Amino acid sequence: MTGENAVRLRPPRNTPDERVIGQWRTQWLLLTAAPVVVLSVLGALIAPARTWLLVPAAVVAAIGLACTAFFPRWWFSVHRWEVTDSAVYVRTGFLRQESRIAPMSRIQTVDTVRGPLEQAFRLATVTVTTASAKGALRIAGLDHEQAAELAERLTRITQATPGDAT
Repeated sequence: MTGENAVRLRPPRNTPDERVIGQWRTQWLLLTAAPVVVLSVLGALIAPARTWLLVPAAVVAAIGLACTAFFPRWWFSVHRWEVTDSAVYVRTGFLRQESRIAPMSRIQTVDTVRGPLEQAFRLATVTVTTASAKGALRIAGLDHEQAAELAERLTRITQATPGDAT
């Protein structure tokens, strides 16, 4: 492609909705709470092993709280997305960042997903499936109405784009 519609690697411009930070923090807390509760209950019930169970519970809780405070903000600072008339751009990751581009002619399906936590935070994820062996592109942390509009826009653009999506 040439001209102003050329697909080129560049940083995407859009950030997820800020509510995704709360969703990611809630996920960390839930993932941390499960082992802490199990270790704490076992420590309370099994007197001889109390120290061996309560100390790891405290360590897991401390690490989980630190991760809850740190990682969601970091992820938010890195995750980016953008849709143009020629491609979908997505950047994800925190330690190992990944930038991906899906030309409109390669898009096969566009889906929106809203899990329980996403519903609670009024968020959604748009999944763009292509013919790539790398898998689908996911744009997470979008306002649920914005996600629906984005899915409609992508559908319109891909229908109007020549190509066989393979």
